[in-house]
Amino acid sequence: MRAVAPWVRTRLRTAPLPAVALFVLVGLTAFLCAAFPRAVDAYEGEGLRHGLAVAAADQSTLQFTAPPQSPYDPADPALGKAVSPRELSERQRRITANLPGPLRADARESAHGVRTQRPMRGHGPGLVELDGGVPAFTLAAQAGLAEHATVRSGRLPAPRAAGPFAPATEAVVTAATAKALGIRVGTVVRIPRGSTESLAVTVTGIVEPVRPAGAYWSVRPVLRTPSYLYTSEMPPQPYWHGALLLAPESAGALLALEEEAEPYWQIAVDPRGLGAHDLDGARGAVAAVESGPVLSELREAVGPELQVTTGLSGIFEEYAKVRGAIGPVVSVAAFGVGGVIGVVLLTAGGLAAARRRSELALLRARGGSMPGTVGRLLAEVAVPAVPAAVAGGALAVLLLPEGRLWPPVVATVLVVVMACGALPLRAVLEHRRPRPSGGRDDVVRARPSRRRTVAELTLLALAVAAVVALRRRGTADGAEQGVDQLVSAAPVLLGVVAALVLVRLYPLPLRLAALPLARRRGAIGFLALTRAGRAPATTVLPLLALLLALVTTAFGGSVLAGVEDARDRAAVLSVGADARVESAGALPKGVAEAVRKVPGVTGVVEVYRETDLSLRDGDDARGVTLLAVEPGAYARLARSTGLGGFPADALRKPESGPLPVVVSPGAAERLGSGPRTIGPLSAALTVRVAAVRELTPGLSDGDFVLVDAAALTGPKGATTLLVSGGSVAGGPLRAAVGGADGSGEARVALRSEERAAFAESPVQTGAERVYAVAVAAAAGYAVLALLLSLLQAAPERIALLARLRTMGLTRRQGRRLLVLENLPGSVLAGAGGVLVGWAVVLVLSPGVDLRRLAHASGGTTLSRVPVELTVDAWSLLLPGAGVVVLAAGVAAVQAWLTTRRSSTTELRVGDSR
Repeated sequence: MRAVAPWVRTRLRTAPLPAVALFVLVGLTAFLCAAFPRAVDAYEGEGLRHGLAVAAADQSTLQFTAPPQSPYDPADPALGKAVSPRELSERQRRITANLPGPLRADARESAHGVRTQRPMRGHGPGLVELDGGVPAFTLAAQAGLAEHATVRSGRLPAPRAAGPFAPATEAVVTAATAKALGIRVGTVVRIPRGSTESLAVTVTGIVEPVRPAGAYWSVRPVLRTPSYLYTSEMPPQPYWHGALLLAPESAGALLALEEEAEPYWQIAVDPRGLGAHDLDGARGAVAAVESGPVLSELREAVGPELQVTTGLSGIFEEYAKVRGAIGPVVSVAAFGVGGVIGVVLLTAGGLAAARRRSELALLRARGGSMPGTVGRLLAEVAVPAVPAAVAGGALAVLLLPEGRLWPPVVATVLVVVMACGALPLRAVLEHRRPRPSGGRDDVVRARPSRRRTVAELTLLALAVAAVVALRRRGTADGAEQGVDQLVSAAPVLLGVVAALVLVRLYPLPLRLAALPLARRRGAIGFLALTRAGRAPATTVLPLLALLLALVTTAFGGSVLAGVEDARDRAAVLSVGADARVESAGALPKGVAEAVRKVPGVTGVVEVYRETDLSLRDGDDARGVTLLAVEPGAYARLARSTGLGGFPADALRKPESGPLPVVVSPGAAERLGSGPRTIGPLSAALTVRVAAVRELTPGLSDGDFVLVDAAALTGPKGATTLLVSGGSVAGGPLRAAVGGADGSGEARVALRSEERAAFAESPVQTGAERVYAVAVAAAAGYAVLALLLSLLQAAPERIALLARLRTMGLTRRQGRRLLVLENLPGSVLAGAGGVLVGWAVVLVLSPGVDLRRLAHASGGTTLSRVPVELTVDAWSLLLPGAGVVVLAAGVAAVQAWLTTRRSSTTELRVGDSR
C-alpha cells in the first residue's frame, strides 16, 4: 500500500530546526576539513616558490655552456656562424623546448651569449688601479641588453659583426662599474690578444640595469657590479674586476683573445605555477637535465659537448628538509582537530537518536524492520547533509584556489559518511534487540562489556606504540620519510585513552563524595551528586571530544610557545641586547652619548672586542674572542637577557694577583684551573678562570674570554655598544649613530628585526597559521560538544526540576541543583584535560623537532638555542577553566529559564521524562 506522505518530507516539515542545525554543522565541518589540505598545499607551494625566488641566481638557473671557440681558420665561415645571434637563439629555443615538466623557462630573465672564461687584464687611460695592478675584465656579448638596461649616458654598442681578429669593437658598462673603475664614455680599454695586436674596446655608453636582482644580471654579478680580485703573491693584493658588455653581433671579436670564449645559455626557471606536489617531478627533471636522458637529447640538439651546471637540486633538497620537518608537526594538529570533529559528529547523531528513542522503539514495535528504519534515517539525514557538505567543500576550493583537488574531495566525503552514518548507526546499536523500559544505563551502574575492554586495551597498545615511536624516531626530518601516521596520532591516542580511563574512574569519586553529603541535612548536594551519577553512559563521547580538544589546544599552544621562545632567545643571542651598534674599529666617542639620548633607550653597555686572542697554548687555530667590559653594567645585562648571568664581583680587577675572567667551556678547557698568561707580549694578561658560561651578550658563536676593561693597558675605545630598551626604534637609532659616526662604518642591529627574520619562509608562517586555526577549531568544536551534551540532558532536567518544585523546592535551590549537577562532569573534563595536556607535552617533547619550524634555514645562532615544546600556561589552564565556567553558565541559564515557567507546563500525564 502506498504511503500517505513520504517519510523524509514529513520529518523535515515537522522538525525543520534539527535539519537546519545539521546543515550548518555539516557545511562548516566540510569547509574546515576541505580547507585544511588546500591551505597546507598553498603555503607549501608558496614556500617552494619563495625558495626559488630568494636563492642566488647562479643556483636557481640552468647554466649550459659549449666548448670554447678557437679561431683555427679565420676564413672559415662556420666559425662566425657558431656564435652568431641567430644560431645562439636557435640553440636556446631547443634547450627550452626540451626542458621536462614541471620546469618552465622564464623567458624574461633567461639569457644567452658568448663570454670569456676568465677575467683578463685591461689597460686604458684613467682606469683606477689598486695595489694589485690594473683592473681585469670579463667580456660578454649577451643578448637582450637593450631590454634589460637603461642608457644613462652615451649609446648602446653598434650591432656590427666583428671577426676574430677585428682590431676594435664597442661595449658599454654599468654605472657601478664606471664609477669604481673610472670609466667614462669614450674610454678605450685594450685587451691583450696573444701575439697579435690587442683588441681595442671603446666604451660607448653607461647603462643602468632595469632589474638588477634578476637572473639576467645576477647569474654573473660582475656584469652589473664590480668586485675585488687578489693577486697570487703573498700578501695578496686587490685589483678591480669589471665587465665590458658587447653587442651580440660582436661576439666573434672574442674568439682570438688569450682567454678562450665560450657560448652559454642561462635558463631561468619560472617559479610561477610550481606547487608543493610538483617537488618530486621537479627534482626528477633536474636530475634528468644534469645527468640523465634529457641531457643526452640536449647534446644531440645543441652540441655533443654541452655541459650543464645548476644549484636547483640543492634548493629542492633544502626545501624538502624544511617541509619534511614541519609536516609531521602540522599533521599532529590535523589528527587532533579531526578527532574532535569526528567525535562531535557522532555526538550530534547520538543526541538525535536519544531524542527520538521512543519514536524509533514504537516504530520497531509496530513491525518496522531494522534495514528499513536505517534506510529512512539515512535518507532523512542525507537530504540536508549532502548539499551542505558539497557547498562547504566547494567554498573551500573556491577560497583557496591553489592545491590538489583530491584531498578536499576525500575530506568532504568523509564528513558526509560520518554525518550521515552517525544517527543510523546509533539507532542500530540501541534498537536491534528489544530492550525493557525503565532500566538504568548510567555511568555508575554501567558495566563495560568484554568487547569494550578489548577495544580499550587495543587503543592503549596503539597509544604506547605511538609514544615509543615518537620518542625513538621523532618527527621525520626529511620529505623522503613523509608523515608517520602513527607518530602524528600520538596525542590523539593519548587523549582517547585518558578519556576512557576517566570514564572508568568517574564513579569512584562520586561515591566517595556522596558519603559525607548523605549525612547532611540539606538534600541539594546529595541529590546533585546522585543525578551526576545517573548521567547516561553515552556521555563518554562528549567527554572524549572535550579531552581531545583540550589536548590539541595544549599541544598546539606548546608548539607555538616553544617556537616563539626559541626565536626570542635566538634573537637575543644574535644581537646581545635589544639593539647593537658595532664597528670594525673603535667607535667615535660621541656615538655612545648620542645613543643614550635616543627615545626608548634605558641603558648602554660599552664593549671592546678583539678577535684572535692568543691563549699561548699552541692551538691558536681555534679562534678566541676577547671582550673587555665594565663588570657591573655587563653583569646586569647578562642577567636580564638570560645569556650567562654572573656576579659582577667575579669579573672585577683585584688589587693584586691574577685577573679573574669569565670564559666559555672551550676556553676554560684550554686555560685550565691555575693562573695563565694570555695575549700578545705587548699586552700580556695573567688570568684565572672565575666562571664558565655557555653564552654571553655580544657574541653569538665561538669561544670567548671576558675581562674587566680597567685591566687593559692603553686606551681601548669601545667597538660595540649593547643597547637596552624594549621600545627603541631602528630609525631614530640609526639616525643618531649616523650623525655621530663620521666614518659611516658603524652598523646597527635590532633584536626585533632579527626576530622577524627567523620566520622568513612561507612554510613557517603558513604552518603557524594553520596550526593556530586548527587549535581554534578544536576549541570551538569542544564547546559545541559540551553544549550538545547539555542539550541532550536538558528535557529530563527540566522535568525533574518541575517535579521538585511541586514538592516545595525553591527557585534558588533549583538553580543550585542544576549547577552542582553539571560540576562533576565539567570538572572531570577540565581537570582531566589539563593533566592529560600537561602529560602529553612532557611525554612527547623529546620526539618533536621544532627547529625547522622556528627557523627554516637553521644556522649557528639558533643551533645554540634549544627548540623544544614549552608548556604554555594559557593554552593549558584557560581552556580547562573555560569548560567548567561554560558548563556552569549553561546550567544556570537553563535553571533560570525553567524557574520562570509554571511547573504545570512541564509536566504531562504519561510523560516518561
